[in-house]
Amino acid sequence: MTSEKILYALATVLCYALMCGAIAWQHRSRQRAAQRRADALLPATPGVPAWWVAYASQTGQAEELALQTAQALHTAGVPVRLAPLSQISLADLQRADRLLCIASTYGEGDPPDSAVPFARLVMANAEASLAHLHVGMLALGDKTYAHFCGFGRALDRWLVDRGAQPLFERIDVDKSDPEALQRWRQHLAHLAGTSDLPDWEAPALQAWQLRARRHLNPGSAGEEVHHLELVPQADVALPNWQAGDLVQVEVPGAPGEPRDYSIASVPQDGAVHLLVRRARRTDGTLGVASGWLTQAAVDKTPVSLRVRAHGGFRIGDNASRPLILIGNGTGLAGLRGHIRGRLASAGRLADADSVRRPDNVAPMWLLFGERNALCDAHYRSEIDAWARQGWLSRVDWVFSRDQSERLYVQHRLASAGDTVRQWVADGAAIYVCGSLEGMAGEVNLGLQQILGDEALQQLVAEGRYRRDVY
Repeated sequence: MTSEKILYALATVLCYALMCGAIAWQHRSRQRAAQRRADALLPATPGVPAWWVAYASQTGQAEELALQTAQALHTAGVPVRLAPLSQISLADLQRADRLLCIASTYGEGDPPDSAVPFARLVMANAEASLAHLHVGMLALGDKTYAHFCGFGRALDRWLVDRGAQPLFERIDVDKSDPEALQRWRQHLAHLAGTSDLPDWEAPALQAWQLRARRHLNPGSAGEEVHHLELVPQADVALPNWQAGDLVQVEVPGAPGEPRDYSIASVPQDGAVHLLVRRARRTDGTLGVASGWLTQAAVDKTPVSLRVRAHGGFRIGDNASRPLILIGNGTGLAGLRGHIRGRLASAGRLADADSVRRPDNVAPMWLLFGERNALCDAHYRSEIDAWARQGWLSRVDWVFSRDQSERLYVQHRLASAGDTVRQWVADGAAIYVCGSLEGMAGEVNLGLQQILGDEALQQLVAEGRYRRDVY
């Protein structure tokens, strides 16, 4: 090897190491900032009991509302202790006097991933007495699911059954219903003894426009899937989102009801990329949001959206770990975001299809499921190019309709159990994105069988098992 090539290789290694260090530093900085915000809410006078504000969050909404709740109470002079539900023990509840809890529901009544340890360890205790505890509950959910606000209701019922006294009737929120959130603020103002608690609202929607749209699966037996590229209008700056984050898009005909979509790109791409499947109702009409995005909107059509942080699906401390990326359908969007995030961190987003992955860049393994290889292998050319250059050291395409027996990603995962165990032993993190019904539940069950339930829950606790499923 020539001296020039050696110097080039060393420079590449150094650049990647510096970028990984920068990512880790930024993550630690955000953690420290979050801790400073929480610490600032603690009582200044020793011995003054603080109110607990706890949250169980999957996509970040409950966490954001909890922080706003805590800050509003703190402004009113109420000492507050803010924490995720996963950090609250039974002993904490037995010592507390007041608990305000914001709890999301995941899927059909399940707790968010981060709250599973609390549900299993703390809520499993049927004998504990919490008769001294006063509780206010804000349950977040979606009425399109059968078990609306299921976890929030279950948590509220468990607390009351242990003797906790409701400060007010539980408030159930359907998809950020502003009237329900206003009732929550009114109760907070009453409890804090003030009539002028600061109001809070979601960040304003911004003016973007459609730059490009491409139909990815012509001839598919399923509904159309489209790749969309959205850019800010001239007077709007490109936000600095992270791989794993979401956008909320508000479409004509549905004001006040923005739809969440996983972002399939990183800021270095210069645009928000979305992967949208056209939804069709039972009467044959198209879904309001997906129909508009995949059909009615045309080049340069104005689009109102905002980027929303999704802390539970970001890379976090996994920036230098091997990644096992598992998904199906349009869930490929969130996984593609993480792949492109790693390429960007290595300084190779633009030319990864022609440059080999350096040994110091951790490998990635993609398992992805769809219907037919001929029509439904979304982004196949770029994925194949990344695989040829080793950025994806393994790719498992699983097409359910290409053989007489239906095969899905969970089946491929089960057959690769030894490899999964080895990757996890080598420090890998697991990211799952796609449909909750079917895929995500079966993958979770498969991982339990491969790794053991205790080991899987340890990965959750370490932030090495993250899901964005819907």
